[in-house]
Amino acid sequence: MIKTLIVFGTRPEAIKMAPLVKELQSDANFEVRVCVTAQHRQMLDQVLEIFDIKPDYDLNIMKHNQSLYSVTADVILKFEEVLKKEKPDIVLVHGDTTTTFASALSAFYFKTKVGHVEAGLRTFNKFSPFPEEMNRKLTAALCDIHFAPTKRAKLNLLKEGINEEDIFVTGNTVIDTLKYTIKKDYKFREPILNEVDYTKRIITLTAHRRENFGKPHENIFEAVLSLANEFDDILFVYPVHLNPNVKDVAERILKNHPRIILINPIDVDDMHNLMAKSYLVMTDSGGLQEEAPSLGKPVVVLRDTTERPEAVLANTVKVAGTDKEKIVEILRKLLSDNEEYSKMAHAVNPYGDGFASKRIKDALLYYFGYKNERPEEFKGSDMYV
Repeated sequence: MIKTLIVFGTRPEAIKMAPLVKELQSDANFEVRVCVTAQHRQMLDQVLEIFDIKPDYDLNIMKHNQSLYSVTADVILKFEEVLKKEKPDIVLVHGDTTTTFASALSAFYFKTKVGHVEAGLRTFNKFSPFPEEMNRKLTAALCDIHFAPTKRAKLNLLKEGINEEDIFVTGNTVIDTLKYTIKKDYKFREPILNEVDYTKRIITLTAHRRENFGKPHENIFEAVLSLANEFDDILFVYPVHLNPNVKDVAERILKNHPRIILINPIDVDDMHNLMAKSYLVMTDSGGLQEEAPSLGKPVVVLRDTTERPEAVLANTVKVAGTDKEKIVEILRKLLSDNEEYSKMAHAVNPYGDGFASKRIKDALLYYFGYKNERPEEFKGSDMYV
């Protein structure tokens, strides 16, 4: 059996690793252990409950007002103890969080093989997003096997000197997650969402990134307010991040508007089903840029850069940045021009087909000699290089 230790610490990581945990647990060739760092506590636990994942190890590192320094140090030190006990054949990490980099570094110190799920995303600006861009670049240097979601991500890794034999293009596991969460007659956990008038054009909004703190968030929220005043058939639904840097500004600008609903953060299945009922999505998140197109929803990105250029080329995403006038201009076009909207809504999602976790499993079986033939790669992103 391949002794596999899967580690993650935040809600986005959990959402994307959950289908892989399930896939590997269903195969007798793998002995699976799950370690959570709890870099995010409450939001992580929600995902674990939804997918019925019971971690074998919980490092429980989250502290009030924690810093990148404390998270990094705590993960390295506490994960060392798990490695000593389990002695895994491989550690699987995901994406670009501080948990990702720190646990990969800890595994490297232990001379354990590391596999990187969602490898190769790049903006080529080390401070945007911060600290994620450097987390994923440094993680790549530490890893032995790289699961790139797209052909472009693979090319990024090749340019950094990664051996092509160690890269597998798999699609993104977040598309696999939708198979678990989207339900036709879904009843929301958040009661307010069951009362929403879905005959209106719903716009799901998320905005929480630290590089948007301050004036960028003010610009985003003022653009939302302007659009809510201009179009009386739309309704914004905004699960507001609990960080005071976000929440205080959002409530000051957006509270008490009849066409803007502010709610607390919601579970992943609520979010996926809300997007499924939405007209379009506005976000500064990364994962939503991948998820929403699979549901036929255009995405307006509230960041100046994106590490997911395939979506821009495929026309499932438009990058608006944080300039108020540009955001309003792009949204106004999508709300007023049916042809423009339809082009985005019906574009093919370059990020996956729902079988990324199986491809990763097959790649691991090949890598450890359980299969003789290299597995077939995901081809859906080839035209968007």
